[in-house]
Amino acid sequence: MRHLSFSGEEIIETIRMVRTEQLDIRTITVGISLFDCVSDDTDALCRNVHGKITRIARDLRKVSGELAGEFGIPIVNNRIAVTPISLIAGKANHDGLLKLAMTLDRAASELKVDFIGGFSAHVEKGMTGIDTALIAALPRALATTERVCASVNVGTTRAGLNMDAIAEMGRIVKAAAAETATRDSIGCAKLVVFCNAVEDNPFMAGAFHGASEADCVVNVGVSGPGVVLRALKAAGEADFGELTEIIRRTAFKITRAGELVGRAAADRLGIPFGIVDLSLAPTPAEGDSVARILEEIGLERVGTHGSTAALALLNDAVKKGGAMASSYVGGLSGAFIPLSEDRGMIEAAEMGAITIDKLEAMTSVCSVGLDMIAIPGDTPAETISAIIADEAAIGMINKKTTAVRLIPAVGKKVGDSVDFGGLLGRAPVIPVNPHASTRFIKRGGRIPAPLQALIN
Repeated sequence: MRHLSFSGEEIIETIRMVRTEQLDIRTITVGISLFDCVSDDTDALCRNVHGKITRIARDLRKVSGELAGEFGIPIVNNRIAVTPISLIAGKANHDGLLKLAMTLDRAASELKVDFIGGFSAHVEKGMTGIDTALIAALPRALATTERVCASVNVGTTRAGLNMDAIAEMGRIVKAAAAETATRDSIGCAKLVVFCNAVEDNPFMAGAFHGASEADCVVNVGVSGPGVVLRALKAAGEADFGELTEIIRRTAFKITRAGELVGRAAADRLGIPFGIVDLSLAPTPAEGDSVARILEEIGLERVGTHGSTAALALLNDAVKKGGAMASSYVGGLSGAFIPLSEDRGMIEAAEMGAITIDKLEAMTSVCSVGLDMIAIPGDTPAETISAIIADEAAIGMINKKTTAVRLIPAVGKKVGDSVDFGGLLGRAPVIPVNPHASTRFIKRGGRIPAPLQALIN
């Protein structure tokens, strides 16, 4: 660990956070470039892709297990992110793209990693033929694979919003739900629609290995809502300045622990270290909840008035603490508010304390967006597209990443629920606005880039 020196006090503090406050390394994600796998022949392309992934990441599980044992820190997931497939698929047709998805899934299965991300396209300014084909293949690809995750970037601050792509993604999300209807429409849980997607995000379902990244890299995602919650409980009735300082100091410690593990993993895998992403990513476990943090700040229930301000404070303090701890903070780094993965959010949704409109408002100040939200299965595709457009507009105007992961659960209505188990959790089906957005979505074209884009 020549890059970092840790004091005995820091090590003891880390052990305490692990044992009593649910600190974990949420993921070690190996990013792999597939540009040198390109071939005009789909079979050769699949062979090249499989060969490179299984060669680069062959020791990921072994190293992860060793580090978890030696440092005593749980490493929850091991993941792989690859170059967006639309950039390397060449002239592959629908069947060829499905074969590529199956190849990714087979490699992930052989390596025993949890997920592989990068069945992706970037279409913020327009769609090529291969982009169109990949998006059309998404529902089937997600239904026929277990570990493959997908994303589509439909807007950026520099390019504006591709409303044709957004209209199409409403239909694709519906189709993905239908293809996996017998499994609570789980295909949608593996599909993210982004604005301003980042290239080094280690978290799924939106991870991919960006075109500007090195040949391969180790990125680490570290979490710890329980650590922050415990620190705030101990603070009592401190004012906002003191709360901010407590969160910042806690984020500093968590980030240091994450970089320690990330650099150790990189050394043993013989792969350069990339970034550490400190994101407060909740789980359904009691006490591992971002909602509970917001309630500890002073809200009776998350979703009530004041929730957006409390989340803004939390997100900003996490970023400041992380930036002080490491020069290689990247990815999304902040606070996630996925509904199905956070026990406090689930309870608030079930009692009507939080709505999709309040969640949208909160996404203007947190890391990502409308995440893991189950909505009625008969929600029109145009309504889903309009929700995506609203969320993407927040990202475009504010020069930040936003994302949408909606689950229009087939056959389910408000009051029902979907249950995916594990980290994906359980989500009550919540209502959307019943008034139509059909005419708005049918206009098509592109919403131009905002004035903020004219920076040169």
